[in-house]
Amino acid sequence: MADHNALNIPAFRAMFSAFADPTLYPDTVLNMWYSNATLYISEYDSNSGGLSGNRLDLALNLLTAHLLQLSDLIASGQTPSIVNGSSIDKISVTLQPPPVKNQWQFWLSTSPYGQQLWAFLTLQSVGGWTIGGRPEQAAFRKVGGLF
Repeated sequence: MADHNALNIPAFRAMFSAFADPTLYPDTVLNMWYSNATLYISEYDSNSGGLSGNRLDLALNLLTAHLLQLSDLIASGQTPSIVNGSSIDKISVTLQPPPVKNQWQFWLSTSPYGQQLWAFLTLQSVGGWTIGGRPEQAAFRKVGGLF
């Protein structure tokens, strides 16, 4: 089982130009957020139909960018949410959660990188993911082609 426990920093900076400046985003900061991303998504290749190889790299990079974006928003005093409406006179801001099924989807929808990750994970999970056990659990048919 391969692991993806190290961030490819040049590739990450090329993929996400918002984080290309090494002064604003030193390698240690990028590595820290990548390490945090591996707490949400395992850095180990899956042998049971989950994420592996380039797909796992993309998912971890998107989640790292999402975490960086949220960190920047919070540091600037903004709330990571979707603004539905605003007013100027007597200041009024309306925040509305997106039409999502759970908090995970809401959290991912608070940055463009999270939205990309949500779409990517949705596409990767079509047909469902299974974990461990007999080979039949990773297929639509039983071993030997029977139903």
